[in-house]
Amino acid sequence: MDFIADIFGYLLNFIYEIVNNYGLAIIIFSVILKILLLPISISQQKTLKKSQKMQEKTREIQEKYKGNQEKINTEMIDLYKREKMNPFSGCFSSIIQLVLLISIFLIVSKPLTYMKKVDPELIQQYTDEIKTQYQEENKNLNYTEIAIIKEKGYTDERVYLNMNFLGLDLNSVPMQEYTNWKVYVIPGLYIVSSFISIRITSNMNNKKKKTEENREKNELDAIEQANKNMMWLMPLMSVTIAIIAPLGLALYWLVNNILVMLERIVINHFIVKKEEDEQE
Repeated sequence: MDFIADIFGYLLNFIYEIVNNYGLAIIIFSVILKILLLPISISQQKTLKKSQKMQEKTREIQEKYKGNQEKINTEMIDLYKREKMNPFSGCFSSIIQLVLLISIFLIVSKPLTYMKKVDPELIQQYTDEIKTQYQEENKNLNYTEIAIIKEKGYTDERVYLNMNFLGLDLNSVPMQEYTNWKVYVIPGLYIVSSFISIRITSNMNNKKKKTEENREKNELDAIEQANKNMMWLMPLMSVTIAIIAPLGLALYWLVNNILVMLERIVINHFIVKKEEDEQE
């Protein structure tokens, strides 16, 4: 992950050198990343639509060959072949999301290491010195990279980052500054955007299911139910991580959420829907 974080760090620092603001750089970085990953997003949404259409056929197979699991498996394989669909196609997208999650977390947690390429040994040396000092004073060391550098009075221009974004310090960590209400603004907006995103996704998925409104919940496809659970689990997990990470991470997730909502609406309306009309 360090290799990918390094690459992203070069890109984020390049943008920062132009705009001279860490928050604005994160926003532009998010847009560029979303554009680069657009082909994968289009493919993912097409696969999702195709999966929804296959659910009825899957249920028919399960009902027709109930009690004969071997026959069900054979028919399911044939169905995927006929529809030219890979049952594991969603795994690739999940792996990419996990890689992005870890890489961005590394960058915002250690911007001096991955953006400014400050010698990690120097930062570790300063960290150890302050840790020793704090232990002697019975204090806890909860500092970020930038805070540690500032504590040591390291004023080299190479390590300066303009973290002020709309009056918020993007180097702040909510868990460390829980008495400051401002640190909850971006995570709060992220939570709101997550629920809106889930609502939009649910509405899109339910448009094709009006004829199934009276079905019992236990008839839902297991994979579909798991996806619904994941939609609610991911924002909760992300908020937990955002509380222990600098606000830069929450800002990235907030911007990414907004871009994902716009992306889904545009792809669904102009690409997926167009293909469906052509097929009909």
